[in-house]
Amino acid sequence: MYRTPSHCVTDIAYITSKSSLNVPRFVLRNSIRKMTSTTINPPRDPNTLSNYNEFRTRHTTANFEIDFEHRCLKGNVVLNLTSISNAETKDILLDTSYVGVKHVSIKGGILSKWELLPNFEPYGSALKISVEKEPGKGQELELDIQLETTEKGIALQWLSPAQTSNRKHPYMFSQCQSIRARSVFPCQDTPDVKSTFDFNIRSPLPVIASGLPTGVHDPQPGKDGGPSTSLYTFEQEIPIPVYLFALASGDIAAAPIGPRSVVATGPDELKASKWELEADTERYIQTAEKLIYPYPWGTYNVLILPPSFPYGGMENPVYTFATPTIISGDRQNVDVIAHELSHSWSGNLVSNASWEHFWLNEGWTVYLERRIQAAIHGEPHRDFSAIIGWKALADAVAHFGKEHEFTKLVIDMKGKDPDDAFSSVPYEKGSTFLFHLEKLLGKEKWDPFIPHYFTKFKGKSLDSDEFKATVLEYFGKDQEASKLLSGKVDWDRWFYAPGLPPKPDFDTSMVDVCYDLAEKWKSYDSDGKASSFQPKKEDIGSLMANQIVVFLERVQDSEPPLSKEAVHAMGEIYGFSSVKNVEIVARFLTVGLIAKDPEVLTPTCELLGQTGRLKFMRPLRLNEMDRDLAIETYRKNRDFYHPIGRAMVEKDLFGSG
Repeated sequence: MYRTPSHCVTDIAYITSKSSLNVPRFVLRNSIRKMTSTTINPPRDPNTLSNYNEFRTRHTTANFEIDFEHRCLKGNVVLNLTSISNAETKDILLDTSYVGVKHVSIKGGILSKWELLPNFEPYGSALKISVEKEPGKGQELELDIQLETTEKGIALQWLSPAQTSNRKHPYMFSQCQSIRARSVFPCQDTPDVKSTFDFNIRSPLPVIASGLPTGVHDPQPGKDGGPSTSLYTFEQEIPIPVYLFALASGDIAAAPIGPRSVVATGPDELKASKWELEADTERYIQTAEKLIYPYPWGTYNVLILPPSFPYGGMENPVYTFATPTIISGDRQNVDVIAHELSHSWSGNLVSNASWEHFWLNEGWTVYLERRIQAAIHGEPHRDFSAIIGWKALADAVAHFGKEHEFTKLVIDMKGKDPDDAFSSVPYEKGSTFLFHLEKLLGKEKWDPFIPHYFTKFKGKSLDSDEFKATVLEYFGKDQEASKLLSGKVDWDRWFYAPGLPPKPDFDTSMVDVCYDLAEKWKSYDSDGKASSFQPKKEDIGSLMANQIVVFLERVQDSEPPLSKEAVHAMGEIYGFSSVKNVEIVARFLTVGLIAKDPEVLTPTCELLGQTGRLKFMRPLRLNEMDRDLAIETYRKNRDFYHPIGRAMVEKDLFGSG
């Protein structure tokens, strides 16, 4: 829903107040006439410095050379913009952050001047490009910006050969969500703007991008004894927000995991990655298609990144970028793929207009992910996953505080870094809201709305008001449903109230056994050998890995905490110290850290040197048990972590930022 921008309200108030001081009426009339002829396209995103309400990027061409020696991208980006205002400004403002802009030109020679404006953290510096005359509405402009990325840019991570698994070649990859694309090239860095893309990337090593590959061309010998290079080209014909711009280059091999999917990773990891993903990927795609509509991106592929990747996965179109921690040898963590696949519709095709409405990306995606699980494994599995999610939501609310702004579904991000608000809240509170609507209306009525929603906003961005309006409009002719949505849904409370929402009535059949086992360990801890419970390996023999995770998380909440002796017994009897599944290892180490068990310090430090995934780095309570060791471990591994991971952990350790 569009509202008059605050600066227009100020101007009107100013003119009205001045009119009482004998300002000539023709001046007042002309001022008002000028304002009323203005094209009002109010920006919805407070986290961009661009004036995307006056110009819109329609197509982006990225021409880059990947320079591993100097750890930078060199080249140019061509932006095709359209003026959406009526000759109201000569200035184009683009987002940048520590990009070395070398030169700017505009096709047709209409450039007047360009300059980088002062830095305004956390948003960087606006690149101001002035033209000779105000462009009229619909006029197209082609900007060519020569640039080079810098070491201060936070979107790119560069790994030396020694930091890769086989230690043979360097590696680079990008992570542009949420406002990091501006550190790769000047752009309108907002999810409210979408453009098509062409990628022309020269590299000595294979390249992957968030577009469909169109070939490998023009091999050239290396310069000054350097390696030879080739030009890797890709195209993305579906408009995407710039945070989905993605590149990776390194010693990458690929293998099929389905009729329209491949997995790509290091050659040494390819066999294990293929086995982990080939059983479920196509089944996930087909299940999602039945729920929504046919997969629109051509192929769905997965790139398993080096272990410093800070997230479980990143939903870059065509190629999901994924953490190697999902390759656990038991196919128990592939739900990450169900989640990232769901983003192909929720987030990538239909996007939140700003990070204030992030739940429209992630809440929908978690909801779809669990519907896929239910279709394949049954409804109890869906509720089981939701119970795990509820625990993550409760932990996030406890971390921020139940009245904190970041525990709302729709948050105020003015002047804030979206990364600071990153938590389980938009994921789990958002999916809980959609689950609530489904239960209220019933699947028979709710399910047809799903493809309607993703069709109406295909290729577009929206905010929470538009979502609400769409729901009410769709069910408006259904008197019963309309009455329920008006009388039983407190929209304002769901959107704007902090803290936990009403807890759904979950099917607990799959968690009860986990909770019962945790209670038995409490009695064992208090009674020791006199306890009627004597733990044995068979206690967890029939449990899935995620059930073991729930058991361990329940143990973490024990009051008082388990004793060190109980932790030793649990680790030895259940073999937690030797499992490969990082989800289990991290939870068990946390149990030990809560118990102040010094024997878990060494394996905790080892794990923190093996993974840069924030999900594991931040909850591990090493800082609470031994702050000096925590700082020492961080400094030892600092160069291994992704820049985003470094920034987040430094805020945890030192309160910086």
